[in-house]
Amino acid sequence: MHLRRPRPANPSMTDILVLYYSRHGATRKLAELIARGIDSVPGAQSRLRTVPPVSTVCEATAPDIPPEGAPYAELRDLEECAGLALGSPTRFGNMAAPMKYFLDGTVAQWLSGALTGKPACVFTSTGSLHGGQETTLLSMMLPLLHHGMLIVGLPYAESGLMTTTAGGTPYGPSHYAHVDNQGPITEQEASLATAMGRRLAETALKLAR
Repeated sequence: MHLRRPRPANPSMTDILVLYYSRHGATRKLAELIARGIDSVPGAQSRLRTVPPVSTVCEATAPDIPPEGAPYAELRDLEECAGLALGSPTRFGNMAAPMKYFLDGTVAQWLSGALTGKPACVFTSTGSLHGGQETTLLSMMLPLLHHGMLIVGLPYAESGLMTTTAGGTPYGPSHYAHVDNQGPITEQEASLATAMGRRLAETALKLAR
């Protein structure tokens, strides 16, 4: 039986959806930092959601509630949000299959225009420094543009973009997790992710006026 989650505790707040897929935890940590930035903006609150892995076995099923981390996303999360932060690890310079699979199921929201005019940003994590961070971010923008969303990037007013020796791009926050996926998020990566959350929330609130 599918258990529906309760509505947000404070309906007067503007919900910003942070939707991610994470295999080893690095993208999840970025998502939590972006959520922290969103929650720092008065009037905005983050809604953390993830997507289940995709199985190569057709009969395989996953439980409705993940064993840890954020709940699985429902399509109503997209409809109810005032903005979206979309995150995925890099897979050959593209978003991971579970995120693509979820987005492929949003045709009804595309037809109804549920996301049109809402701001969105993207973020990613890779195992190698030049492992396709920027192409992955760009690939995630494409379905959002088809949904009519307004892409919000990171301006160079964020000084960390000029000094980072790890992740961080004008297209969105990123993280260099190293080959063993154990690399910690650097101070600059964390600062840029938090700044991205703030900027997304501030943009959503302005557009909602």
